[in-house]
Amino acid sequence: MPESIKATHGSMNELDLALIAVVATVALYDFTNGFHDAADMVATAIASHAMRPPTAIAIVSLFTFIAPFTVGLAVADTVGTFVDIDGQPRQIGEAVVIAALLAAVSYNLVTWLLGYPSSSSNSLAGGLVGAGLHTLGSAHINIGWHALQQGHLDGLMKVVAGLLVSPFLGFIAGFLLIRLLVAVFRHFNERIAPLFVGSQYFSVAFLGFSHGANDAQKGMAIIGMMLLATGHEQRFTIPDWAILLCASAITLGTVFGGWSIIKTLGFGLFRIKTPHAVANQVGAALVNSLATHIGAPTSTTQVVTATLLGVGAAEKPRHVRWKTAAGIVTGWWLNIPVSVLLGAVYSYLYLLIRSTT
Repeated sequence: MPESIKATHGSMNELDLALIAVVATVALYDFTNGFHDAADMVATAIASHAMRPPTAIAIVSLFTFIAPFTVGLAVADTVGTFVDIDGQPRQIGEAVVIAALLAAVSYNLVTWLLGYPSSSSNSLAGGLVGAGLHTLGSAHINIGWHALQQGHLDGLMKVVAGLLVSPFLGFIAGFLLIRLLVAVFRHFNERIAPLFVGSQYFSVAFLGFSHGANDAQKGMAIIGMMLLATGHEQRFTIPDWAILLCASAITLGTVFGGWSIIKTLGFGLFRIKTPHAVANQVGAALVNSLATHIGAPTSTTQVVTATLLGVGAAEKPRHVRWKTAAGIVTGWWLNIPVSVLLGAVYSYLYLLIRSTT
């Protein structure tokens, strides 16, 4: 066999192995995402005794799975293109993608073991920024300043807006919705209690759908980036099998994990009643849906937690366990800088290892 053919054959095997490794890691990333985000979604429904855990998990899992097939891919386009790896050497593109994934997965696993909600989205975005800065430099990161000056969001600015503004919107939504519910149902009694219990079957489904529509797209974006980096695609694109894989992985994560996070949110902040749960679920779903519509990624964990804090602040702020809330928020602030650092370190190690093989 001629040497040129042997080299090409070996290169394609190497590319295939790298792609398979990334696809497997994306599945793990989405699975850990399911531990965090989907568990957050059922926490208040379970804590308010509106439904049993298997029922709540089944509903949110079903609609988390359905959503990626029924919405567009605007969020995936945003996440997958703000670090420009088009035309870069294969090892550089691989380093960015793999380092970002490792940063997100490792941060997710540590915070899951500690029982604190973290943001899979923040971890992935931070990992991409750190790896991109180390391997490519700032010139290859679409900051989005020019678009912002023209009055619209693009690139990293859209990512930042989605991840940092959405918790504040969630807090406001929770605050206003519980005030509205209290005003409308001022004389809440046992006769209308079934209304709030029954409505949670719809609000949990809505929240699960909004989660699947936004969060599952981040794993798809990474697969699209890897297909571009390895030359399997000539432009950034999301194949149908990637949509199915990410939807399945995040749904399985919902089914198999996250009980420690359910306890932190559902029972650790304040005593949850059915109106609180409804306001929390609807408010968080509205914020997620708005962000998905404009193509901005959100952290369902942060949105759900911030919405619940808004509910508590509006109803009985002195009954909120603000110390627990402070621990959660501290984890948020650490999330991005730690992930940026991890992304840079992992990309350095990956390129170091590849240079010696």
